[in-house]
Amino acid sequence: MENDPLNTGAHSAGDDPLDQLIACPTCDALHRITDIPVGASARCRRCGTTLMSPRRGAMTRIVMLAATAAILMIAAIFFPFLQLDAGGLSRTSSVMGAVMAFSGAGMLPLSIAVAALIVILPLGRFIALAYALAPMALGWHPARHAAFAFRWAEATKPWAMAEIFIVGVAVALVKVAGLATVTPGPAFWAFAALVLVTVLKDTFMCRLTIWKTLEERRRS
Repeated sequence: MENDPLNTGAHSAGDDPLDQLIACPTCDALHRITDIPVGASARCRRCGTTLMSPRRGAMTRIVMLAATAAILMIAAIFFPFLQLDAGGLSRTSSVMGAVMAFSGAGMLPLSIAVAALIVILPLGRFIALAYALAPMALGWHPARHAAFAFRWAEATKPWAMAEIFIVGVAVALVKVAGLATVTPGPAFWAFAALVLVTVLKDTFMCRLTIWKTLEERRRS
C-alpha cells in the first residue's frame, strides 16, 4: 500500500521544530515527520521521492542479508576467482591476486585503493550495519555507538565498489572469451551473489525509519 503524498504520509512543513522536519533527498522540500503505518509509504509532495516506507521485519532481514553478504565477501577473498586456459597454459587468479597485481612498479597506493574499495569498505559496511541493527532487530536497546556505525555505513556507501568490480569483470570476460577459455571460480559466483544480496538489502532499508528507531530506543 502506498499513501498519496498530497494527502497523507509526509506533510508540508510550516513553523515546526527542526527535529520534527525532514528534507527530501532529491528536491530538498521540507516535510513534517509523521507516523507511517507498516506497509505504507510517505512520498515527497513536490517530486514524489519515497521518504519513509516501514516494513514489518525489515530490520531483521537487513541484518541477515548483511551477515550473508559478509560471508560471501570472505568466501570471495579466499576462493579462486577465475581460471584462464590458452595455448596449453592454465592460470588461476583470485581477488587478492588482482589486488596484489598493482603492488609492484611503484603502484602500491593503487593496490591499497583497490583493496579498500572492493574488499575492505564493503566488508566493513556489512559488519557496521549488522552491529548497528542486530540488537534492535532483537528488541534490545541499540549497541554502543550504533548511530556512529550506521552513519559511517551510509557515508561510505558510494565508495564501496564491489558491485562495480563484478560488472567490470563481466565486461572483461566478454572481451577475453575469444582469446582464451575462461572458467569462473567459486569467488566469482560469490561476488555475483553478493551483488544480488546487496541490492535486496537496500530494498528493505528505510533509513529514516532506522534513525527514528535508534532515537526512540536510546531514549527508552
